Amino acid sequence: MLTSFFDRHKDLGLLIIRLGVGVPIMAIHGYPKITGGPELWKKLGGAMSNLGISFAPAFWGFMSAFAEFVIPILVILGIFFRPAILILCFNMFVASLSHLSRLDPWGKISHPLTLTVVALGLFFAGPGKYSVDYLLSNRKKSPDAI
Repeated sequence: MLTSFFDRHKDLGLLIIRLGVGVPIMAIHGYPKITGGPELWKKLGGAMSNLGISFAPAFWGFMSAFAEFVIPILVILGIFFRPAILILCFNMFVASLSHLSRLDPWGKISHPLTLTVVALGLFFAGPGKYSVDYLLSNRKKSPDAI
């Protein structure tokens, strides 16, 4: 009986995870970075050197800020979900590498590493039925949608 309750509400769980991951990334991490300007973006973009990419650090820093501010909005809404979650996953992977290369303490490395794993899990689970992607995919299937 309890199992069937949780099976019926797994989409609610996915929504809670999308909100619980997306809102803090956007508000706490993304907003200060997107409004930080070119100097901060250049500093952030320096993390790409861990992947052997050392050109245009301000561009890569802006892309990281974009990934932490705009992409979580897409994740929360569940629109373009899988491409969005892959971008977030890559961004968190680069952040993890950056912390590892500086030999930061595990407490600092664990946050982006955990978010990488959660994003990867969400990629496979999908956004659930409480999402724009679900709404759009069902609209296409409906014969009276035309």
